[in-house]
Amino acid sequence: MRELKVELGERSYPIYIGEGLLQDVSSYFIKHGISSKSPLLIISNEHVAPHYLPQMEEQLKQAGFTVATAVVPAGESSKSIAQFEKLITVALEAGLDRHSTIVALGGGVVGDLAGYVAAAYMRGIRFVQIPTTILAHDSSVGGKVAVNHPLAKNIIGAFHQPEMVLYDLNTLQTLPPRDVRSGLSEVVKHGLIWDAEFVDWIDEHADQLLALDPEALGYALYKGCSVKASVVSQDERENDLRAILNLGHTIGHALEAVAKYNELLHGEAISIGMVGAAKLGVQLGASEEVYTVTKRVLKRCELPVRLPAHLDVDAIMEAMMHDKKFKEGKMVYIVPTGIGEVEINKSVSAAQVRAIVEQLKEEA
Repeated sequence: MRELKVELGERSYPIYIGEGLLQDVSSYFIKHGISSKSPLLIISNEHVAPHYLPQMEEQLKQAGFTVATAVVPAGESSKSIAQFEKLITVALEAGLDRHSTIVALGGGVVGDLAGYVAAAYMRGIRFVQIPTTILAHDSSVGGKVAVNHPLAKNIIGAFHQPEMVLYDLNTLQTLPPRDVRSGLSEVVKHGLIWDAEFVDWIDEHADQLLALDPEALGYALYKGCSVKASVVSQDERENDLRAILNLGHTIGHALEAVAKYNELLHGEAISIGMVGAAKLGVQLGASEEVYTVTKRVLKRCELPVRLPAHLDVDAIMEAMMHDKKFKEGKMVYIVPTGIGEVEINKSVSAAQVRAIVEQLKEEA
């Protein structure tokens, strides 16, 4: 097992990464002071729940916990105000109080949704992240929790740190291949913003990662979580440095919104967005290598690098205007300056971004 710590003073918490951790979930809860006197609520989705929820519920009950459960539909559409309200109702009916804990068992959607429920319920109760996707190695760390609005992704949310992140690598073995590829997008991102050697490692080990080789996967997720933990420890609420974690997300979030959150997976949209960011970086003075390496590594992970031709550029630009990173007519854009290096550029014009979006339709 590998262990990391997100250093946030009194709100610091561990990240555990290893195989078979769910077989001992109750001991982790007891170790970290999760109350067995107050009910806890496990939130999962319809794909994950059949694999892991019954066993987890039974184990926790045997350890003396009172457990309620809720299962939401799979997919980005569950990150909605409607689902949020339903889960608040479940929490009330289950008798959750100020000492209760909400457990997110699933991917990034479940983590974001359950975390926002925990942040809002009684003005904030404890929660635990148990990610079951590769993609969630990013979203489960750092305390950003949110739901979507039809006009903008993650626009309704909070900063609410978990008590711990419990990452059982065995849960990844049931992932569909497309979800595996999508998750690797955020792994690549962590290398591109922070660690050029890690980018080379991904390039060399892409086949093992796609095949879910446990050793390669464990190392990659440890490295990705290490980058996220380092950044969050320095800038919890995205006042400055943490913004670099948004590489590829300005375009990517807009693509998701325009595609109605059901055509492109998050990692697929971010992959396209990172190619766009690399192209912008080259235009602003970075070496051509930034573009060629970014595109090559993403393609090695079998991720898309081209914008679907039918997506409307006007609609994409309109979606970006609702993004939290749009300020006073300018985009706050994360621009690569080298492999493993980025800068926060606060003066990218909408016209520059539009030109990049149009070029992304021509990628091979």
